[in-house]
Amino acid sequence: VRERRREQGLRPVFRLVDTCAAEFAGRTPYFYSTWAEGPCEAEPSERKKVIVLGSGPNRIGQGIEFDTCCCHAVSALRRDGVEAILVNCNPETVSTDYDTSDRLYFEPLRIEEILNIVEREKPDGVIVTFGGQTPLGLAKELEAEGVPLLGTPVDAIDRAEDRDRFAALAEELGIPIPASGSAWKIEYAVKEADRIGYPLMVRPSYVLGGRAMRVVYDETGLRRYFDEAAGANREAPVLIDRFLEDAVEFDVDAICDGESVIIGGILQHIEEAGIHSGDSFAVLPPYRATPLELDFMRHSTERIALALGVVGLINIQFALHRDVVHVLEVNPRASRTVPFVAKATDSAIASIAARIMAGEPLSNFPLRAPYPAQAAYSDVLPLGDPMTLANPNMPWFSVKEAVLPCARFPGVDTLLGPEMRSTGEVMGWD
Repeated sequence: VRERRREQGLRPVFRLVDTCAAEFAGRTPYFYSTWAEGPCEAEPSERKKVIVLGSGPNRIGQGIEFDTCCCHAVSALRRDGVEAILVNCNPETVSTDYDTSDRLYFEPLRIEEILNIVEREKPDGVIVTFGGQTPLGLAKELEAEGVPLLGTPVDAIDRAEDRDRFAALAEELGIPIPASGSAWKIEYAVKEADRIGYPLMVRPSYVLGGRAMRVVYDETGLRRYFDEAAGANREAPVLIDRFLEDAVEFDVDAICDGESVIIGGILQHIEEAGIHSGDSFAVLPPYRATPLELDFMRHSTERIALALGVVGLINIQFALHRDVVHVLEVNPRASRTVPFVAKATDSAIASIAARIMAGEPLSNFPLRAPYPAQAAYSDVLPLGDPMTLANPNMPWFSVKEAVLPCARFPGVDTLLGPEMRSTGEVMGWD
């Protein structure tokens, strides 16, 4: 449809949002598209510019955590003298405040709308890894249209998401992962399940918040899953993994510039593995892992990030099961734990990642020495230079608790599982 429109010379124009109710001229750099006739009011500059794609509407599985990352990214780019252009369609977020970015396009996060903006602005690059799964899902199409993407290459994103490709990478690096596979149809899923062994964690590819993710214990449950839930994303196969029962789960957030890696923080989940990371309580630093196991997580994170060619943020979920550390999942993007890790370690890791994606080396951001032990007892979090990275082994504890809206949904099952249900989180520090 887009090609037919272009053949006929049909293109939208961008108009300024009138923030002054026509009482006097309002010139806020805040645009929306329309197919109406008339002039285009978005006059692009000649400055170096980067487009950051936001996360779209807030919903369970994707929300304010990613908006926080987008805001920090935009602020960091502006401090570096880069014109920061944000695209988002949610009026209830900080990123869509008219003075957060240099220019704001209030548009849906769909491929045609993004390409219209790119065609108008001609940016030096587009960042898709700060807004969660929604912009990440546009990466392949944007690359196919010749749009320059900053940060982690699209192939690395696919390598992390594609179960077969990731299993091959893990085997090459000698890093344990649960037995896994993928299937489009139930017949192949049953064969994969017999090979892998029950219980299984099954989920569609490229969905957010663990949508339609289930633990199944037998073939009957697997067949029911395909009938009920596998339609969440028909354009990609269902991922099938061995479910590790009674395991302890860890989240690692790190920054990579393609040549070196710095660990931002290691969180330990308080519930056992199988609860979605967005719903679980978590603590930083971890308390149920030996120094050797933590070193293995750090070393594995570094090797995976460098092997994938990550530029920017990466999140890896580990599980400690019967004294063996397994990699459960790799997300070569900002994760929903980034704001918590940034506050817990007093490091602006999203801002630093944005500057790395714009071309700065990681060596520009030195690792800050650990705080003295007595800092843990001060009344206020001791602030360091936000453009340095703190040692993740803090002498204090930070705890994340999920906010669950069960009271608003009478009769809902309050038992937590792999599909995310929380609508927010709170943090304790001492």
